[in-house]
Amino acid sequence: METEQIPAETPAAHRPAHPGGSTDSRRTLARIAAWGSLVTDRPVSLYASAVLRIGYGLLYLAFLLREFPHRDEIWGPGSPWTPALARELFDQTGWLSILTLSDRPAYFEACYATAVVTASLFVLGWRTRVVSILFAVVVASFHARAIFMTDGGDNLILLMALYLTCTACGRRWSLDARRTRRQAARKAERPVSSPGAHTLWHRLGTTRDRLSTVLHNCAMFVIAAQVCVVYGSAGLYKVQGSLWENGTALHYVMNLDLFRPWPALSLMLDSHPLLTAAATYLTVLLQVAFPFVLFGRLKYPVLAMLLGMHVGIAVLMGLPLFSGAMIVADAVFLPDRFHLFPGQLWRRAFPRAVPVEAQDSPRGKGLAVPPQPGSAG
Repeated sequence: METEQIPAETPAAHRPAHPGGSTDSRRTLARIAAWGSLVTDRPVSLYASAVLRIGYGLLYLAFLLREFPHRDEIWGPGSPWTPALARELFDQTGWLSILTLSDRPAYFEACYATAVVTASLFVLGWRTRVVSILFAVVVASFHARAIFMTDGGDNLILLMALYLTCTACGRRWSLDARRTRRQAARKAERPVSSPGAHTLWHRLGTTRDRLSTVLHNCAMFVIAAQVCVVYGSAGLYKVQGSLWENGTALHYVMNLDLFRPWPALSLMLDSHPLLTAAATYLTVLLQVAFPFVLFGRLKYPVLAMLLGMHVGIAVLMGLPLFSGAMIVADAVFLPDRFHLFPGQLWRRAFPRAVPVEAQDSPRGKGLAVPPQPGSAG
């Protein structure tokens, strides 16, 4: 069978089109370019990252202050798990801790004070790039020093502290953000430089911003994936158990003295077996289905039910640190408009009133007033 030969000079409009060829490839390339621009053009979820920074900073600060009377027995030289035993374990596990560099009580007190100050600065968002690294070092050091006294909340806070070092979590609701706004206002008042001035520094700054954006977006994706892994693995692990299969797991949990800080409340809830079984099955369903409902409006009721579940764990099982860590982690799936909505409601309900003197003045009426002789303006 002979094939038709197409001359090279044949116009493109008269050439036979290959079905599904160039159109599909252009669509694929357009999608790839769109995904690439989403990662490189602008940082995503800046308010969510700020919520993570403030949430985990406050959680760890509250944790350090709560354990302040018992700090020596948990992490200090007076702990039954001595610094020598911790260093011996580090040789096997590869962990490191600044608390084991010296056995002197004064050194431990200085490290504890540094940890409290670091957590406070991390919440405030002061020099976040550097302080986030110090916060991760603090969390890792205290976690490794008392490795046998940690729980799921400590593990999650440690992971999030490491991830947040790669994010731009200080660009919103922080002292860094306020300083940046002031610097931008001062630059706007300065005269514009010539177009060719500082070209090299401008390019270096653009490249730095692009790399920071890519690193931030990738870190936020990793945080979201980590939360999905936590929920999915927990749900699939529960499915394998017979107690979760027959709906009696929460009944046994509420009858364990180790996880019953309020015995009367636990017994009252356990007296409703139908409610307990429904909560058991709903817990498994929410955790298994969580990674599949992240897109669309269905995630909002799911996150609300997970919030109730974590509040129940904090109250009924006495695990506030774990519940708080999971509640803060869920904020990564909320868009920025959700985090801004309470502030918008507040401004609508309580609009900032303009003083009467400012309204009557020429500046309050929008009139231009020339600077007076001897004034600073």
